Amino acid sequence: MDVKEIQPNIWQLPKTDKMKVPGIIYASPQLMKMIQQDSTLQQVKNVACLPGILKASYAMPDAHQGYGFPIGGVAAFDLEEGIISPGGVGYDINCSVRLLSTTIPVKEFVEHREQIINELFKNVPSGVGSKGRIGKVTKEILQEILADGAQWAVKQGYGKKEDWERTEDSGNLKGDPHCVSEMAYKRGMPQLGSLGSGNHFLEAQQIEQIFDDKIAKVFGIDNTGHITIMVHCGSRGLGHQVASDYIKEMEQKYGHANLPDRELINAPIQSELGQKYLRAMNAAANFAFANKQMITHWVRESIEKVLGNAEVNVVYDVCHNIAKIEEHYVNDENSGDGGNEILSEESKPKEKRKVCVHRKGATRSFGPGRKELPSCYQKTGQPVLIPGSMGTASYVLVGTEKAGKVSFGSTAHGAGRVMSRNEAISRFRGQKIQQELLKKNIFLKGASWEGIAEESPEAYKDINEVVKVSHEVGIGNLVVKLKPLGVIKG
Repeated sequence: MDVKEIQPNIWQLPKTDKMKVPGIIYASPQLMKMIQQDSTLQQVKNVACLPGILKASYAMPDAHQGYGFPIGGVAAFDLEEGIISPGGVGYDINCSVRLLSTTIPVKEFVEHREQIINELFKNVPSGVGSKGRIGKVTKEILQEILADGAQWAVKQGYGKKEDWERTEDSGNLKGDPHCVSEMAYKRGMPQLGSLGSGNHFLEAQQIEQIFDDKIAKVFGIDNTGHITIMVHCGSRGLGHQVASDYIKEMEQKYGHANLPDRELINAPIQSELGQKYLRAMNAAANFAFANKQMITHWVRESIEKVLGNAEVNVVYDVCHNIAKIEEHYVNDENSGDGGNEILSEESKPKEKRKVCVHRKGATRSFGPGRKELPSCYQKTGQPVLIPGSMGTASYVLVGTEKAGKVSFGSTAHGAGRVMSRNEAISRFRGQKIQQELLKKNIFLKGASWEGIAEESPEAYKDINEVVKVSHEVGIGNLVVKLKPLGVIKG
C-alpha cells in the first residue's frame, strides 16, 4: 500500500478511491515494518471512508489488526453527519488501566513478594470465565453500577472519593442501564470484581527511571524507593455482549451494502439506534470503572494483611476502547485535502466544536487546561498509562497540547501485538516463561499456563520504541519508566 513518511515518525496514506480523509500513522520505520505485516493499513483506509470522518484516520505507534478499526485506531466524526461504530470501540468496552502509587519500599515488597502475590491472586479472581469475589449481584444492584460506575463502588465502601476523582470522567459516564440486554446482565452479574483473561493483569512495579522530575512529583510517583501497582481489566462478558447486541441490531437496520468492511457496521450518531448504543456503551464502561475500583479495594486489603498499613493511592485511571463526545478544534481546511496541514502546530484552529472520538486501543492524551481533567492535573496535563507485556517495562507519559491539535488528544495504549494468541500458544510454554521471568527478578502467577503463553513478551512490539515515537512526535511525553517485580495474569 502506498504509504510515505512525510515527517520523522509520521506516515501518510494518501486520500484515494472512496477515502474522505487521508490516513495518518505514527510509527518509526521499525514499527512501520511490523504494521505492514497485517491488515492495519487497509483498516486505516477503510475507516477513512466512513461518513462524517474529520481530518484523518489515525493509527497510533502500537497499531495492529483488529475488528473493524485497527487496534490503535483513532477517528473523530461530525455529530450531524457522522456515525458511531462498535468496531471503532471494541468488544471489551473500556478495557483500560489504573495506576496506584504506594509507600511500600521496594526491598520490603521483594522480601514478602510471593506472599503478597498469592494473597492478591486469591482476592482478585482471574482467568477465563472467572467470577467476582462478591458472587452474583442482583439485577437491581447491577443497574445502579451501570448508572454510577466507580462512584457506586465508593459509596458501598470500596475505596474513597479521591479514587474516582482521579479517574477519567470521574469514573461515571452517562450510561443507561435500560439500553443493556438481559443477556448482558446475565453475563455481568457473576463477574463484578474480577480481572478476567487475555492481556489483563495486576502488576507490582519498581520506578526504574524518571524522565521528568517535576511532573512525576505532581503524579506522586517520584520516589524510586517505593513500588507502584498497575491494574489492567475491562467490562468482562457484559461489555462483550453489549458490543455483540448492537452489531447485530445495526446490521439488521442498516446492512453492509455501502461499507468497505462489514466489521465497520455503524449507525448515524444522532439516530435512535446510535444514541442507544452510546448509552449502552457508557453503561458497560461504568461496569469496568466499578470493577477496577473494587479490585483497588482488595489490593489495599491484601497489602494490609501482609505488610500492615501502607498508603495506596490512585494516580489515574484511563479508558481504552471507548467513543466519547468531546470538544476539539476542527479547521475547515483540515478536512483531509493533503495531510501536512493536519500535522502543523502553527495552523490556527478556527472552530472548536463537539465531535465523537473513537479510540480503539488508544489512550486520551489531554494536555494542560482541559476541563475534563482533575484539578490536580490541570497545570500538567493528564497521566497517560502505557503498559508493557509481563517481562517488559511500562511507562507513564503526560498528555500534551500538541496531541489535542494533531491526534484528537490521543496516543498509544500499550505495546501492541505482533503475533496472534494461537501462534504464541504454539511457540511458547507458560512454565518456561515463568522460569525466565524469575531469572529477571519478576515473580509471575497466572490462571493457566496457556494464558501465560499467549501473553509472552515476544508476542508484542517493543514498548520502548512505541513510547519513544509518542514522545518524539509530541503526542505524549515521557515521565516515568516502571519495571515489573510481580505479575498476576488473567
